[in-house]
Amino acid sequence: MEFDKYFKKSYYFYKPFYKTREMGGNFINTKHNALIKNTVHKSIIPIIIFLLITALFTTILISLNRKTISVNVDGQHIQFVTNRSTVEEALNEQNIELGPKDKTQPTLDTSLKNHDIITIKRAVNVTIDLYGKKLVVQSAENDIKSMLTSEEIVLNPTDKINPGMETLLYDGIHIDIINVEKKTVIESVPLKYNTIVKKDRSLANTKKKTVQEGKAGEKQISMNVVYENNKEVSRKVIEEKVIKSPVDEIITQGTYPVKPVSESGEALAYSRKFTAKATAYWAIRGVGKTYTASGRKAVYNPDGYSTIAVDPKVIPYGTKLFVEGYGFAIAADTGTSIKGDTVDVYFNTYKEACNWGLKYVDVYVLK
Repeated sequence: MEFDKYFKKSYYFYKPFYKTREMGGNFINTKHNALIKNTVHKSIIPIIIFLLITALFTTILISLNRKTISVNVDGQHIQFVTNRSTVEEALNEQNIELGPKDKTQPTLDTSLKNHDIITIKRAVNVTIDLYGKKLVVQSAENDIKSMLTSEEIVLNPTDKINPGMETLLYDGIHIDIINVEKKTVIESVPLKYNTIVKKDRSLANTKKKTVQEGKAGEKQISMNVVYENNKEVSRKVIEEKVIKSPVDEIITQGTYPVKPVSESGEALAYSRKFTAKATAYWAIRGVGKTYTASGRKAVYNPDGYSTIAVDPKVIPYGTKLFVEGYGFAIAADTGTSIKGDTVDVYFNTYKEACNWGLKYVDVYVLK
């Protein structure tokens, strides 16, 4: 547009001074034509220079902005040239995709410099059993501790974690986190009373009498109890305190041998009962030095079995007996005057034998 305007102005200005010649029906001044060419050339030169300078600066800028970048990803080393400004732009240019939890070093918004190295760490799959609840996450952190921090999972100081916090993450790792609570628990438990049996020779062995009723006591126990995921796993007693003492039960048990009964007062089975003439003898050669006809040492044991003399034709040696007024006995001895249903009971001393004298008593042959 500027050229046409200039042409018209210069044409009419120089027209009167130059001859014209007809060219193709148009009258064009030759000198004017040469002037136009010179003017056009002079007008285009600055534009060309400007374009050349612009192109030069652009080339310089592009050259200055070009960077050689290295990327370490998935075990591969990739190198390329780019004029992108940031890490994110350069990766996008190379069609390197990142997962939501993948991490880069340096970060995506970091400005690039020539010969920078970008390291991409892919997130791995992590399974967490958190207090009995299963969680599956992805993480590109180095170890379990940093992963928990990144996932905003806060543990209690007493919690257990397996494997440990410093364990490096790997794909498919399974982490157990157990909630551990410690509580002090106080329990009251009853205290059993003791049963004290006092023997009384003046009462028949079939008689029992409660002199004092027994009463249970109470004990308070303080314990440290440990819970894992709300389940008790251990308890330890730290203190025991008696709140109320128990009262003993006192029982009087007759021991005078009337019938064959156990210590608890239950009747014992027997095969035969007969009335016998019962005399007594003592350890003439001394206690522990007197022996029976069967070879046994003669003994007197009011709380157990004593040795007595019998007619072995009627009662064989070794037979267990119960003699009314005397107690449990074993047939182990005999004598010239011991015939038929006659027994001779043994005592340690002459006085005891005299006190017994001669009696007619019931004798039970025990099963």
